[in-house]
Amino acid sequence: MGAVGLDDREQTIRTGYEKHVPALLAYVRRQVGGDQHKAEDIVQETLLRCWSKFDGDNHTMLRPWLFKVARNLVIDGYRRGGARPKEVDGTGWLEQEPAELDHIENILSSVVVSEALKALSPAHREAIYLTYFLGKTIEEASDALGIPPGTIKSRLFYGMRSLKLALQERGAGSPTAPAPASAAR
Repeated sequence: MGAVGLDDREQTIRTGYEKHVPALLAYVRRQVGGDQHKAEDIVQETLLRCWSKFDGDNHTMLRPWLFKVARNLVIDGYRRGGARPKEVDGTGWLEQEPAELDHIENILSSVVVSEALKALSPAHREAIYLTYFLGKTIEEASDALGIPPGTIKSRLFYGMRSLKLALQERGAGSPTAPAPASAAR
């Protein structure tokens, strides 16, 4: 492609493109916070408008006209972004906090867990209650019950396994209880 067969208007636009577009692209890139792709889109739209609307009679007005159109497109894009909902890129759900269970759901869950706890032996129920519900450490539960810490650990292990089975029998799945206080130490 050469300049052969171009009229004066097309030649002015081509010369203006070669002369002004690098500066225009740098200007728009600064306006959009360094986003190269967005800047290229705005410059392309500016050039399309130039091609269809610019009166090529005044060569000295091309540069100011290009910069004014590009500036207006940046402003329009900014305003449009504020008026529209935020675009979703597919990862927004990772940032959302899970919905809190309502009061009735908490009550129903506690009833199911209470019933499942009744299915455990008193020794297992006692160890789970002291550590998981009262937040005592293994050593504190050991002192309270007067039995060795290893026995508390064993009762917790087998008690939680039995509790999981009891919950599954009731259709509630496995419990998501926190670890006993001493497990974090």
